Amino acid sequence: MGVATAAVAPSGSAGIGDPYYPHYGNGGYDVDHYSINVEYDRTKNTVKGKTWVFATTKQSLGRFNLDLALRAKLVTVNGRPAKFTQSEHELVITPSRALKKGESMAVEVTYGGNPSTTKVKGFTPWVTTPDGAAALGEPESAAWWYPSNDHPRDKATYDIAITVPKGVEALSNGTLQSNKVSGPWQTWRWQVSQPMAPYLAFFVTGQFTITKGTAQGIPWLNAVTTVKSPQQRYAAADLARTPEIVAWEAKQFGPYPFETMGGVAPNAPLGFALENQTRPVYSNVFWADGPSEGVIVHEQAHQWFGDSVSVHNWKDIWLNEGFATYATWLWSEKQGEGSRQDLLESYYLTPPDEDFWSTTIGDPGAGNEFDAAVYDRGAMTLAALRNRVGEAKMSKILKTWTRQKADGNARIADFVALAERISGQQLDSFFTAWLYTPQRPAATKANGFPATFAKRASAARTQRVAMPASRAQLDADHKQMIAQERQRVVG
Repeated sequence: MGVATAAVAPSGSAGIGDPYYPHYGNGGYDVDHYSINVEYDRTKNTVKGKTWVFATTKQSLGRFNLDLALRAKLVTVNGRPAKFTQSEHELVITPSRALKKGESMAVEVTYGGNPSTTKVKGFTPWVTTPDGAAALGEPESAAWWYPSNDHPRDKATYDIAITVPKGVEALSNGTLQSNKVSGPWQTWRWQVSQPMAPYLAFFVTGQFTITKGTAQGIPWLNAVTTVKSPQQRYAAADLARTPEIVAWEAKQFGPYPFETMGGVAPNAPLGFALENQTRPVYSNVFWADGPSEGVIVHEQAHQWFGDSVSVHNWKDIWLNEGFATYATWLWSEKQGEGSRQDLLESYYLTPPDEDFWSTTIGDPGAGNEFDAAVYDRGAMTLAALRNRVGEAKMSKILKTWTRQKADGNARIADFVALAERISGQQLDSFFTAWLYTPQRPAATKANGFPATFAKRASAARTQRVAMPASRAQLDADHKQMIAQERQRVVG
């Protein structure tokens, strides 16, 4: 006679299913909210943390993973001690009892370490600045300061408390709730009330001048390093234009998607800017030669394209970078420094045998998400689409996209389907040529070029053609963004 045995609850997968990065994210549950409490000691460059992850199971779970690179010290699930093991990137948790499908779970993790020396595949996104530190990066950075389900598909709301030495500022996402001193320490509490992807959460510490106000009914908060320099002055002036730029972008893309806005400019040559939700962080290198409002336009456009509407998989990165770059082309046109058509034609003159044309930007491959072509050819695709469908329908496509996909995730195929529905045109061959063919598209009407362009393109082969006034600055900004972002891909 056989002996009855209890069924063993299955484990959640160690990845969410992204084909580019199999270890990103985890399966078996959805996170609803993070409550992050971290203490940063600048003298030791260490982080001590206690984070609560509030989630709902999608299946019965006998074991599940969180993404965490710092070392865990204690884990509880629903108030009970849980067993755990940890590898370079994965925290594997076995609760004291199996969890049922649809059950709420509160996971408390106590952890710590030095993020600068904590590396995954030889990499850390942690940045030490002259007066503090910056926890930010793309496509991942969360694991170096809090445990998470680290993939854009699993968004959540946040409470973030950052404790630093008294007199030091600690910036993060969302709305500042309090800023209290206790002895030699100061705790800054921030709240994010709309869903946010884990990599977009950040904190930056250092010495900052904080300015704030309200524009168009939306609160804003900017923080600029106190270190006096021409770069600091240019950064402060450009960040002060954030409400103006956001208001202009809202006319192009639909209402601003979040409860607050702003930016952070630390005293650090980070080498990149990142579209952290509600408050992008900018390197001072963008202001090395003067004003650079284009980088503000780019990162604020990401609030719609990348932050509110996030990628389903990292292969869909064109939906982020191509669209934010297109916003800078619209800004160039507004400033009289080169129209979308001028820029489309200018970039099209890149010789057909150059590497610029060899990337399939709709599926660039792991580690190539931030290739220059994803930015520039990405914007070209949208400028050509506008030519193909007309200005009115292009505007409707963009505004419908940001409204229907707000606070969610999307695939490139979703955008193609929307463009076809609104335009009433069959666009498969158009998007195949621009996104999935590793060569320069033919300059045809079907690919979004006016009939007169072929003659102009032919003339350009034999004579020098003036570039749009904005082209040099766009290229410089993208070179700076891309060089560092490509270094930050863990793989």
